[in-house]
Amino acid sequence: MKGKTGIFLALLLALIAPDTGRAAADPLSQELTVGTTTPFDGNFFTQMWGNSVTDLDVRTLLHGYDLVEWDAAEGVFRFDPSVVSGAAVTEDSREDRTYVLTICQDLFYCDGTPITAEDYVFSFLLSVSPEMAGLGAGSKNPEYIKGCRSYMEGETPCLTGVRLLDTHTLSVTVSHEYLPYFYELELLDCTPVPIDVIAPGCRVADEGEGVYITNEDETLGKPLFTEELLRRTILDGDTGYLSHPSVTSGPYRLLSFDGETAEFEINPYYKGNSRGERPSIDHLTYKTMPGEKLVDALAKGEVGLISRCVNADVIRKGTDLVQGKLKAAQQQKSLTTAAGGFSMSSYPRNGLSFFSFCCEQEPVDSIRVRQAVACCLDKDALVDEYVGGYGLRADGCYGIGQWMYKLMQQELDDLTVYDLDVEKASELLEQDGWIWNEEGERFDGTRDDVRCKKQKDRYVPLELTLVIPEGNTVVSCLDTVFGAHLAKAGVRLTIRTLPMDEVLDLYYRRKERSCQMIYLASNFDIVFDPSESFKPDTGTEKGIRQYNTTALSDDRLYELAVQLRRTKPGDVEGYCRKWLAFQERFTELLPMIPVYSNAYFDFFTRELQDYNITSSLNWGQAVIHAYLSDPGDP
Repeated sequence: MKGKTGIFLALLLALIAPDTGRAAADPLSQELTVGTTTPFDGNFFTQMWGNSVTDLDVRTLLHGYDLVEWDAAEGVFRFDPSVVSGAAVTEDSREDRTYVLTICQDLFYCDGTPITAEDYVFSFLLSVSPEMAGLGAGSKNPEYIKGCRSYMEGETPCLTGVRLLDTHTLSVTVSHEYLPYFYELELLDCTPVPIDVIAPGCRVADEGEGVYITNEDETLGKPLFTEELLRRTILDGDTGYLSHPSVTSGPYRLLSFDGETAEFEINPYYKGNSRGERPSIDHLTYKTMPGEKLVDALAKGEVGLISRCVNADVIRKGTDLVQGKLKAAQQQKSLTTAAGGFSMSSYPRNGLSFFSFCCEQEPVDSIRVRQAVACCLDKDALVDEYVGGYGLRADGCYGIGQWMYKLMQQELDDLTVYDLDVEKASELLEQDGWIWNEEGERFDGTRDDVRCKKQKDRYVPLELTLVIPEGNTVVSCLDTVFGAHLAKAGVRLTIRTLPMDEVLDLYYRRKERSCQMIYLASNFDIVFDPSESFKPDTGTEKGIRQYNTTALSDDRLYELAVQLRRTKPGDVEGYCRKWLAFQERFTELLPMIPVYSNAYFDFFTRELQDYNITSSLNWGQAVIHAYLSDPGDP
């Protein structure tokens, strides 16, 4: 594995000039409508309140000029040379590592306001502020910044690990306690945030000890930066920056959003990405629609692109539209086919579908119950029914698009696998004490409907509630592949369908949960760092709940996740070994039942040229390079 240099990480301290890339095409009919089946959650500013893939697409369009970028070709993070004009790194006697970054002076928000180092410093401060935590925002991995924990807990008035050195220079100090970190440069991931919009009347100050937020008018008697202020500027449903960000830095700016459709236009002040690419499609519309209508809408010209198709029937219908079958989809390769007036691309998913357990709820707080439930799922039948040959069964916390999966695929054969086995499920439930019926007699599967456990003077039935998003067609086969087998094992299953926003509220633990399982699908970040997802919830840290979605508390799994992130940059072999150890513990504890990881399919009009989704993170990134040709062009 040491020879696989394509995924080695590097700390790039000498910056290169950006590649000018393809020149933007002259505008023709520059309007594109994009369709998806995944509803919006409306988190267009940050993932601190959730991270649905649809919202991520929108954030890619709206927020740009990140300090670092992912180089997919090389498999490394690097400083974005269109944003950072100079960088230096020093290390003190404690081995704290300080990055001093100089920001380019030709960066502007979409309203023409200059972007300076203060905008990045404010972004760091906002993400770890106690005021944001008070609003329920989750701050992921804040401990890496020196002094961050003390600042978050109100022990110090300033964030000592971040400095505002001058108008275009800032520094970030990474604590030695958090090093080594395999994806080290990713710790500097930060896009600018306009303080005048989020915290009007406030400014960032630095008196030599660190940064803090204060009033612009120092004569005011009380601080303006409060939880109440942020509730109004960020969370207001009609004007808040979370769902209606007005002043942004990305290639597009938001025109409107009504919960189902978002419209965008080109940001005229966007100078381009590190390859010198600027968008040429003037107007974008992004809308949700039922899966059965997607391909018809494309055929009729109502949409020009449908993204992330998963369902086998939709994919087959889409391939019919482009007049060809894509047998190679069963292979983990990406290819593009064009025929007639439509094109298609397939690419492996960096995520999976799963049944997430709510481990704070009885009876799934028991590992034996979770394992027994997994033994009642006919996973292979579910995969065949829903994604057919376009997906692969998953038995761990991985996606077939992840580089670790590609390197360690054979080793995954040794993971604990839960095949359909009702007899084994019954044995596990009996071991856990579910041996009675509702009358207090010994459970007999030939006559009794549900198992019970004696708790004090009651016989508590083994009942589970499964929540599924409305419109998800997988529900049509669940009685056959799951419910019927649970019933044979003596488990009573109730399936509830809810709107996606309500499902996500439950999944991210923004509301108290009365269900035991949630069916969803999710994609991983580029950086696979599951330590926050399985950090034991002690109840003392605000914001941890939304990241620890399963509510599992296991010190060993958390430690394995921490060891994974603490791999030295470049030690690919060590990272993969630790990744496999994490997977082994994960499948033993089973905080969720993995179902499948699949190939995504995008279908689009032939007029959408240079749409290179296979080398992009999502369609929001791919569309920056793309353009619309004249419909009459061949």
